[in-house]
Amino acid sequence: MLPFEHLQKSNTKENLWIYILCLLKIREIYGWEIPGLIEKNFSFLPGKITPYRVLYRLEKDGFVKSKLKQRRRVYQITKKGEKELNQAKSFFQKLSNKIK
Repeated sequence: MLPFEHLQKSNTKENLWIYILCLLKIREIYGWEIPGLIEKNFSFLPGKITPYRVLYRLEKDGFVKSKLKQRRRVYQITKKGEKELNQAKSFFQKLSNKIK
């Protein structure tokens, strides 16, 4: 794998939580919507199961919460999730500023 390909993979599919939290910051979302929204907004398509695994982990760790709405599970970001997303954003901004 070429260096850029590795960078791209490690900053998309391997860090899916960032993209999920970005989407949840805008509105609450059903789990099945996430792959399509990621493809539309961030131009890559995650696997079919991976977003669910990430959501379960984010919920377990308190970064998102879910509830049943019309017999389907809908997810929303928590304050803890917003704080984590802001830390990621700050990290990438600082890194971007250092790359000349």
